[in-house]
Amino acid sequence: MKILAFAGSNSSKSINRKLVIHTLSYFEEETVTLLDLNDFEMPLFSVDRESKDGHPRQAHQLLEHIEACDLIIVSMAEHNNSYTTAFKNVMDWCSRVNGKFFQNKPMFLLSTSPGGFGGGNVMNSAKAYFPKCSANILSTFSLPSFYQNFEENEGITNPQIRADFIAKIQELREGLKK
Repeated sequence: MKILAFAGSNSSKSINRKLVIHTLSYFEEETVTLLDLNDFEMPLFSVDRESKDGHPRQAHQLLEHIEACDLIIVSMAEHNNSYTTAFKNVMDWCSRVNGKFFQNKPMFLLSTSPGGFGGGNVMNSAKAYFPKCSANILSTFSLPSFYQNFEENEGITNPQIRADFIAKIQELREGLKK
């Protein structure tokens, strides 16, 4: 199985990237492509720019990565109760090339934040919107209070939250079998 993984953040200190990397440790037998959103930086989307210059090559490159994978693992960062500007811009460009840009690929949708809601607002937005872009969300997990519940060398430290996370991975694996 080929896994495409990334965080919906362009921060060099992204806690969502740390969550993605931890999640990938449960898929060590798989072929993994871990992307950095910074490698897909594009001009701010506008219809005028699209009309004048067309679609950036980075949008096509990301769509090629999606096409080549069997599973997408993405952890959404939350800025002001929504997607980060960097992720929204990438999504806007990709959707102009292919409105169904998630290409019906199975997805494990994650989020985390320093607060107790764990990026719940962006998670709810993504769960509502991503299927309209042809995401096949098989499982979701939100990690609350990242700095209290996660250690870089250990992963999720809270036993109950870790058990919930492992159950979500099992749910994902079962969904992939169908």
